[in-house]
Amino acid sequence: MTLLRQRGRALIALAAGLLLTACASGPPKPDVDYKQGYNFGGVKKIAFYSGLGKVSGDNPMVLSDFQKDRVNDALSYALKAKGFEFVDDASEADMLLSWHLVTQFKTDVRTYNDPGMYGPYFGYNRYAMYSCWSCGGTEVVTRNYTDGYFIVDMIDPELRKSMWRGTIQSRIKDKDQLKNQEVVNAAAVRIFEAFPPGAAPAE
Repeated sequence: MTLLRQRGRALIALAAGLLLTACASGPPKPDVDYKQGYNFGGVKKIAFYSGLGKVSGDNPMVLSDFQKDRVNDALSYALKAKGFEFVDDASEADMLLSWHLVTQFKTDVRTYNDPGMYGPYFGYNRYAMYSCWSCGGTEVVTRNYTDGYFIVDMIDPELRKSMWRGTIQSRIKDKDQLKNQEVVNAAAVRIFEAFPPGAAPAE
């Protein structure tokens, strides 16, 4: 498999992973902010923003059209379930939906007391959970991971400014997480549970 294809799979897994994080029972939950005083009650029709699906950060590779479609399908499903209509012509839309990814490679370094077979000094054995005379040295564990942000914006088409933003931040593992569209759909529903502002949270 080429490096380009590997990176593409990693990025779409990132989008899916961040979406799937939203439907987990525990944190992190979507962080939502919006323009105070904006009339969200007038929003009935929604279209996709032409510049969506960009990736920035440590791995700013462009996603393919079919990879964007997988995420778009989930987001549109979530909003249609709330009664919004999706239109192909952006000029007919009351609001435009955009999303993008921000990635950052990080390294987690942790140091543990390491049990030794022999040792002349007193130490702590983290495996046996007691202090002992035959423990020695330290163990350093290094893990590389990707910290990702999946950001959804709802844009006023006339002002060309975002009026609502939902963000999910999570540590992401490179897994094939987009095979089950229903699972991703359910995660997108969680993201939009607070849209429009004042909407009742999803059960």
